[in-house]
Amino acid sequence: MITSMAGAGSYLRPAQTLSTTVLTRADALPVPEADASSEKAKPGIPVSDLKQLDTSGLKAVSIKDHPELRDRMAMMWLATQAANAAAATDVPDNAPQNVYATVKVNGKIVATLYNGGSSVMTNAAAATVGDLQDPPGLNGGPDLAQSRAERIAKAVGGTIEKASTAITQSAWRPRQSVSTSYTRQQLDAAFEGMQAEGQKAIAQRQTGYSVLQGSAGAYADINA
Repeated sequence: MITSMAGAGSYLRPAQTLSTTVLTRADALPVPEADASSEKAKPGIPVSDLKQLDTSGLKAVSIKDHPELRDRMAMMWLATQAANAAAATDVPDNAPQNVYATVKVNGKIVATLYNGGSSVMTNAAAATVGDLQDPPGLNGGPDLAQSRAERIAKAVGGTIEKASTAITQSAWRPRQSVSTSYTRQQLDAAFEGMQAEGQKAIAQRQTGYSVLQGSAGAYADINA
């Protein structure tokens, strides 16, 4: 308890209690001496236990000698090329120029629908709408966007505002899926293209190295 003295403006603290240390039997036992052998022991494998692998029977094998592996690598390369080309030219489904309509509540947008049929909602709207089950037969496009907009607006008590970028179902074109079926000629050409691309990348890296000139230890940077 702290007692105040109003007149003097000071505080009276109670006396501190002296602490006592209680020793257990374990505290009274002598400290064991460190084992000299355990101090010398170190984790790991001694070098003397290492054995050299016999590589006399091994030989380098070209990927060309494994048709299945070669074709798999060619297919992966073709798929990567197709994906890069699509990313460079295709407009994303959720791009501003693909907006179909918005759903508003009290003047605020709570959901945006796109011409492809996809939609985004605020957390509050999504919690109100719940599981958005699409009607059978609607697999995408503006018709799906319109159906979703109507159900969202009904659930949240909002209004639908159609965008100037909205298109009709007949004008919509679904995205083409990337083919995974290739001819023998396509796979062979892809493998050659992959090899040429790898050799070009190696050559470009090598041109960035400094080249030793003469015995004086002078270097010339090719990129300079």
